[in-house]
Amino acid sequence: MSFFKRIFSSEKKETLDKGLEQTKTSFFSKLTKAVAGKSKVDDEVLDNLEEVLVSSDVGVNTTLKIIERIEARVAQDKYLGTDELNQILREEIAALLSETQSGEESEFTVPANKKPYVIMVVGVNGVGKTTTIGKLANQFKKAGYKVVLGAADTFRAAAIDQLQVWADRVGVPLVKQQMGSDPASVAFDTLQSAVTQNADVVIIDTAGRLHNKVNLMNELTKVKRVMQKVVEEAPHDVLLVLDGSTGQNAFEQAKQFTAATEVSCLAVTKLDGTAKGGVVIGISDQFQIPVKYIGVGEGVEDLQVFNKYEFVDSFFK
Repeated sequence: MSFFKRIFSSEKKETLDKGLEQTKTSFFSKLTKAVAGKSKVDDEVLDNLEEVLVSSDVGVNTTLKIIERIEARVAQDKYLGTDELNQILREEIAALLSETQSGEESEFTVPANKKPYVIMVVGVNGVGKTTTIGKLANQFKKAGYKVVLGAADTFRAAAIDQLQVWADRVGVPLVKQQMGSDPASVAFDTLQSAVTQNADVVIIDTAGRLHNKVNLMNELTKVKRVMQKVVEEAPHDVLLVLDGSTGQNAFEQAKQFTAATEVSCLAVTKLDGTAKGGVVIGISDQFQIPVKYIGVGEGVEDLQVFNKYEFVDSFFK
C-alpha cells in the first residue's frame, strides 16, 4: 500500500522496530491464539480480537471502533479469511490514527512563524519528563536550532539538578532559580533570556504533582499568563509526557492533565521494554490530541518524532 510509504532513515526505523518488539510479540502471540483453528472471521474471532486489543492497552473505546470497522468489512465482503486479518487490522488502525491530524512529521522541526517556539512540558514525576526534555533539546540542537531550557519545576531540588545535568550534556543554557521559587518567575526569566539570545526553541519544565488538581491548574495558568508578557502567544505547545509502560494508568494521567490545562500534544515514553505500546493508538484516538514524540530506547537519540505510518508499519511488521 502506498499509505505505508518509507519516511524514516533505515537507522531510525530499526530503532523503532526494536523499541516496539515486545509490544508486537505480545500482540501477535495473542492474535494467533485468537484465530487458532479458524479460517474465516466470524463473531467468535471478533470477540477474541476485542479481548486481544483491550489486553494490549489499546483501550475499550478505541477497541470498539476498530471492531466496528472490521465488522463493516466482514459484512461488505461476506467472507474474510483469518489470514487477511493482519492486513485489515493494519489498515483500520492506520485509518483511525489518520483521523487525528498528527503523525505526519518525520523530523524535529519548529514552526517558521514562531520565534522563539515555546514548549511547556507537563506530566507526573517519574514518567521520564526531564529525560524527554533533555532528549528534545538534543534533537532540536542537532537540527540546527538554538535551544534554551527553563527549570520551572521548583518543587523538587532533584528536578532542577537533573535538568542541569541534561543541559550540560547537550550543551544548551538552563535558566533556573532556587528550589521553592515561583515557577512563573523562572518561566519569565527563561523567555527573557531566550529573546535576548535570539533563541529558536524554549522548553519549560513544570511541576509534576497531581494530588491537588486545582493548585496545579492555577499554577500552570499563572505560568502561561506570565510567559505571555514576554512572548505573546506562549506557550505555543503544552506537551504532556506519559509513560507508555503504565498502560491504562497513562490514560488516567491524560484525563487528569487535560482537565487541568490545555494539552496540545503528547510524548509517550518508555515504549521499549514494555508490551503496552498499543496505548499510543488508544490515547491518540480517545483524547484527539496528537502524539508528537515517542521514546523507544535509553539512548539520547532514541526520542523520535511520532510518525503514524512508520509506527503502524513497525507494529505489524
